[in-house]
Amino acid sequence: METQTSIKNSTSKKIKLDFKDSKYATGRRKRSIAKVWVKKGSGVIHVNGKKMNEYFKRPVHQIIVMRPLELSNIATSYDVRASVKGGGLSGQAGAIIHGLSRALVLHDGNLKQTLKKEKLTTRDSRVVERKKYGHRKARRSFQFSKR
Repeated sequence: METQTSIKNSTSKKIKLDFKDSKYATGRRKRSIAKVWVKKGSGVIHVNGKKMNEYFKRPVHQIIVMRPLELSNIATSYDVRASVKGGGLSGQAGAIIHGLSRALVLHDGNLKQTLKKEKLTTRDSRVVERKKYGHRKARRSFQFSKR
């Protein structure tokens, strides 16, 4: 037992990132909240202490997260650190996009026009509709029988 815990502790190293002169923004999507820090660098993206490729295994999510950087043609000139919690992976990727684009606008005001045109700085307010009583789901009713 003791050897297994020591192996786990040695493999999960905490990545220390220096983000002293960086810009911070918060992004939200569905139930997810992302705290995003952006600073000049070499284009490395960390999500919850892991590299983006390790955290988001699906290529779709990786493309979504990279979208604000690629639209503004600065994919390799900023380092990004994101801390995200709540929701699923799609909601978390959407929250990171929102926070990342807001932080980029704070860092460089010239990017606001291109990111706003693609609606990346606006919060996507669509959430799951609640289930109502007397219904099977949010809108689906039970089968009605006349006789």
